[in-house]
Amino acid sequence: MSFKKIFLAGSIRGGRHMQPVYRHIYDFLRRRGYDVLSWHVADPVSDEKEAKMSEQEIYRRNISLLEESDCLIAEVTVPSIGVGYEICRALELGLPSLCVHRTDANVSAMLLGNPNPGMRVREYCDTDDLERILCEFFEASNESNG
Repeated sequence: MSFKKIFLAGSIRGGRHMQPVYRHIYDFLRRRGYDVLSWHVADPVSDEKEAKMSEQEIYRRNISLLEESDCLIAEVTVPSIGVGYEICRALELGLPSLCVHRTDANVSAMLLGNPNPGMRVREYCDTDDLERILCEFFEASNESNG
């Protein structure tokens, strides 16, 4: 499967200090021609926008975008119940999923120990490393489905 639409997941309420990383991932993917459906994760003012939305609106938006996606990329350095939920839902939908985190992160054993062949968890040390991991994910998906 060649991915076109990507759901980008990252902590919004608890991890806004990671927003520059989310934005880097978003920009990198867009430069590569991918349609990143979940712009709100990288949006520097998403806190303000989401404060005007109900929890039901946020849920419906995220699930709808996830269901339209070809794969999920989740930055999981900051633990987030919402991101965990999105990862589980993506796997239920059969979406290939990549979880990335900084090398110093305390990542859940539920991610690290998940045997689902559709999920990969990778650590990165800098943005060059992160970009390499993203490219490898897409190349591996193209090879396994090409």
